[in-house]
Amino acid sequence: MIRPARRGINGITMLLYFLDLAGVAVFAVSGALAAGRLGLDLLGVLVLASLTAIGGGTLRDVLMNRHPVFWMARPTYLLVICAAALGTVLYVQVLPIPAHALLIADALGLALFALSGAQLAEAARLSPIIVILMGTMTGVAGGVMRDICSNQIPLLLRQDIYASAAIAGIALYLVLKALGLREAWAFWIGVLVVVTLRLSAIFLGWSLPVFQIPKG
Repeated sequence: MIRPARRGINGITMLLYFLDLAGVAVFAVSGALAAGRLGLDLLGVLVLASLTAIGGGTLRDVLMNRHPVFWMARPTYLLVICAAALGTVLYVQVLPIPAHALLIADALGLALFALSGAQLAEAARLSPIIVILMGTMTGVAGGVMRDICSNQIPLLLRQDIYASAAIAGIALYLVLKALGLREAWAFWIGVLVVVTLRLSAIFLGWSLPVFQIPKG
């Protein structure tokens, strides 16, 4: 997750920070809806929303030995999760959740989390393959936790393009930087690739090939 610099906060950094908070809110809504489908109480809603929203970033920080964990350093993330989860509980009592809007926002959240996680791993001077792994984990691990707690096969393990979109976007970001493109341009191009691939999977039915053992 993105943490504004303590000194000289610039406009781009603040924009990324607020987009990061928006991504946390979207994933929290996703977790809250999953809790609603399971008929959980309000505490269960908050737990599942939190796992979805910050699970990936927490796992990344623990593996990278980053202390304190990002949401402990900035409790604003927890406030956003609570507001989004409780807001979802109230909203669905009156109106249905617009499915397409949530899917589009989820794709943007995936992209921002994946690329921001990759940047943190890159700043720690980790190898490119670990940068890709940490970035992908940031984007998808929360959803995996949500699906496991919801007793579903994680989206990561299905043929749907999800983690593979994050991998492609991060890999392109690293290649563009290696070729000399400015980091900001490489970042946003990577974000665009993740969003495009994810939305293509949703609306055009793109998927990865399925492995099946031939029947003898």
